[in-house]
Amino acid sequence: MTADLWDRTGVPVPVELPTVEDTEALGRRLAGMLQAGDLLVLTGPLGAGKTALVRGLGAGLGVSGRVTSPTFVLARQHRGPLPLLHVDAYRLRDAAATSGRPVTLDDLDLEEALTDGVAAVEWGEGLVEGLVDAWLEVRLERADDDLRTARVRPVGARWGV
Repeated sequence: MTADLWDRTGVPVPVELPTVEDTEALGRRLAGMLQAGDLLVLTGPLGAGKTALVRGLGAGLGVSGRVTSPTFVLARQHRGPLPLLHVDAYRLRDAAATSGRPVTLDDLDLEEALTDGVAAVEWGEGLVEGLVDAWLEVRLERADDDLRTARVRPVGARWGV
């Protein structure tokens, strides 16, 4: 299917992303593989390129409006031929850590968004995977020399693994 992003067993193949434009290009490329109901779980440290990747997704999906980080509003819905819900769960994790209560994404209506569009959730690892039977985990890393690397791991039958 996408032997250059993962092997036939689903093991990610590292993709070097020397520039922000390369990160956005990976997002556009992933957008070409997506259909309604698909979930992307984006992981990686601050500044690794999660929002840049979603900007590329938005461009590839043909959504209207500018894709920016939803950190302060938690989620942004972008309309287009295949709508995109962009979620930043960082503050939810932080709130859970300080309150001692579990994180909840119930108010974000991810299930509804996934019926007719795709969702990309930054900082979503361990929070959203139970919503669907298959998803793409995109792990972004940032080295000391500022070189970014992405690893796309498919999970579930939708992706052939």
